Amino acid sequence: MTRRVAVTGASGFIGGHLTSRLAELGHDVIRIPRPFAPDALVSAFSQVDVVVHLAGVIVANQHGDYVDGNVTSTRIVAEAAQAAGTRLVHVSSLAAAGPASPREPRDEAAPSAPITVYGCTKLAGEAAITGLPRLRWTILRPGVVYGPADRALLPLFRLACGRIMPLVGRRTAAYTFVYIGDMVRATLAAMSDEATGQIFFVGHREPVTARALIEGIRAAVSGRALIVPIPRPVLRLAAWAGDLATVARRGSRGGPVLIDSRRYDEVYAQGFVCRVDRLRDRLGVEAEVPLDEGLRQTARWYRSENWL
Repeated sequence: MTRRVAVTGASGFIGGHLTSRLAELGHDVIRIPRPFAPDALVSAFSQVDVVVHLAGVIVANQHGDYVDGNVTSTRIVAEAAQAAGTRLVHVSSLAAAGPASPREPRDEAAPSAPITVYGCTKLAGEAAITGLPRLRWTILRPGVVYGPADRALLPLFRLACGRIMPLVGRRTAAYTFVYIGDMVRATLAAMSDEATGQIFFVGHREPVTARALIEGIRAAVSGRALIVPIPRPVLRLAAWAGDLATVARRGSRGGPVLIDSRRYDEVYAQGFVCRVDRLRDRLGVEAEVPLDEGLRQTARWYRSENWL
């Protein structure tokens, strides 16, 4: 069945893959640009079967940017979807739930306890959606999404092609990762009526430690970089320096710093691991691509595009 699907954040990493797949399946795609004008959104959404909200802010220098990108914009999109009477699939983040160790992974029933500004504003965006009484919604909380065209992991791939790869964080910490193809499949499944009113974690069932990630990337590029653990006090000092740099950049157009106290807290958390049983049991979707294969495909794409 052909659908008309409106997508915010269509030019982003996940959005680009999702819109390409929707087109391959024969669906009509409407790309919604920012800024979001409420009246225009209601008009656009009244002509579609489902809205997928991907637009958001992952990294910023100022708290207000996170609020604008993850809370205010989400509220505007959700209210427009409710007014238009269409379904909304909102892509949030595991960060909204908060950290959890691989020994005690989070499930969807656990109380949320985010520790970063990003996570807190993503959770607030979820609340803006679930608080609308007539809106038919589904919320996805993916772990780390990676794959071809991803820029977040690109610096690590480039380091792996060099001489040294720094290793930071707790030795026992682990993270839930999901390859972009699996993320797209989960998003498509979330468009079904069976997903309405539910929150789903999205990720591969096998958690990933920081060392396993670094070693996997090095193997994917056939690199020989030396893995060098960075002592925690050194990173703490770097985080303080990052805090000072962030203050100095406020009001300017400078990009976010590599490490600050917020990022430090995230790096040295017990990990971000979740259960993915609900997605499998209720929507029949399970992440299939293991880390080593996903990293190889990512490295192959980077090289084909001369990113490496």
